[in-house]
Amino acid sequence: MGAGRLYGAVAAGGFRRYATYRAATAAGVFTNTVFGLILVYTYLALWDEKPHLGGYDQAQAITYVWLGQALLSTLAIGGGGVEDELMERIRTGDIAIDLYRPADLQLWWLSADLGRALFQLMGRGVIPFVFGALFFPVALPSDAGTWAAFLVAVLLAMLVGFGIRFLVGLSAFWLLDGTGVAQAAWITGFFCSGMVLPLNVFPGAIGEVVRTLPWSSLLQAPADVLLGQADPWGVFLFQAAWAAALLALGRLVQSRATRRVVVQGG
Repeated sequence: MGAGRLYGAVAAGGFRRYATYRAATAAGVFTNTVFGLILVYTYLALWDEKPHLGGYDQAQAITYVWLGQALLSTLAIGGGGVEDELMERIRTGDIAIDLYRPADLQLWWLSADLGRALFQLMGRGVIPFVFGALFFPVALPSDAGTWAAFLVAVLLAMLVGFGIRFLVGLSAFWLLDGTGVAQAAWITGFFCSGMVLPLNVFPGAIGEVVRTLPWSSLLQAPADVLLGQADPWGVFLFQAAWAAALLALGRLVQSRATRRVVVQGG
């Protein structure tokens, strides 16, 4: 089997794996919709006081909320990606099996995560987004080019998100328990991706700093493309630079970690 077919099969396996959890998917759709409603009414109150907060009008702010709910699980901003399984396999020593596979460790996990992300987008993200678009005033583009650019931004966001979470997972090579690192990464992700509030709302130096961090590629960047707030090519370049940097760093850390594999139990 060629390398392309191998990693394609891994991605397809990741998609099918999450597709089997139908009850969990339904519960996730419900949860995302409920939290979306809570955030919408919170945003409505904020934008009633400041109608152009962060450069958004009210319809754009509502669109941003539902986009966040669509991408929350897709990009595993609050956890639930492959990093959890990777840390567990490192802890138990099962990672040694992965290293014996005739496949690159990073590409294997990236393929699996892309399959997971694609299912979460289709199975858990689309329904809350459509619900929001049907029952609230939203600002959606009418041209296919903007939607295509948005999908490219989402794909690049998947790469950046994996790059961050792969590094989190690899931390288990040096730690007996990577839970603390994972929780810190999730909190940082929520704050710095724009999941709590659009990064455009953050004032002064804080706003400038968070918009340069990799987490801004996850939600704020695709939102800027969809809402017409930024040049798509500039957004792609920003996301691609962070994706390349994080994946390169992950490969370096992986190389050092696998030279000192220690079976921590089992």
